Amino acid sequence: MKRLFLVGAVSVLTMAGCTGADGSAPVAGPAGVTVAASSSAEAQPLLARYGLAGKSTVEVIDQLDRLAPQQRPAGLKASLRVGELLISDGGQEYRLPIPADRFYLSAGPYLQQTHDCFFHALTGCKGELAGRQVQVEIVDDADGAVLVDESRTTFANGFVGFWLPRDITGTLRITSDGKTAESKISTRADAPTCLTTLRLA
Repeated sequence: MKRLFLVGAVSVLTMAGCTGADGSAPVAGPAGVTVAASSSAEAQPLLARYGLAGKSTVEVIDQLDRLAPQQRPAGLKASLRVGELLISDGGQEYRLPIPADRFYLSAGPYLQQTHDCFFHALTGCKGELAGRQVQVEIVDDADGAVLVDESRTTFANGFVGFWLPRDITGTLRITSDGKTAESKISTRADAPTCLTTLRLA
């Protein structure tokens, strides 16, 4: 019921940045936006305006999350939910489905500054540590399976993203320059898609 409320809240407010840690709707944005029960095909004119025509939802997410803040398309809002991506440029908002077995988690490690976030804003969130080399390990708590164990460079927005299996709980550990942060994660229906509590210490 909670998730339905959150999605409904976005029908009147387009995301201008990250949502709060409690998953509440964004506090700023133009009114009058409607959420369409749409297919990817119906969203193609909007995607085409931003050079994203013909791309799958996974490809759209991967491309937008890697853009430097100054390269982000002006006016395009993209809110990452569990199972769907909500996109709008101030008019009708579209829902692009994410494959049912996949979950995208975007993590923003930090040293000094962070922000509250629940649903990752692909064109709004900005982390402290852009272009930082990090070592990441993600382990499935149920069976100890290692899902991720690799070196990454944080994107220009200070985040690093991972495609994970749906409906698991796990532990994420990230290390950079001898400092480490660790957090429990979930990819269930009520889980956040944005992780900004990873203070490296």
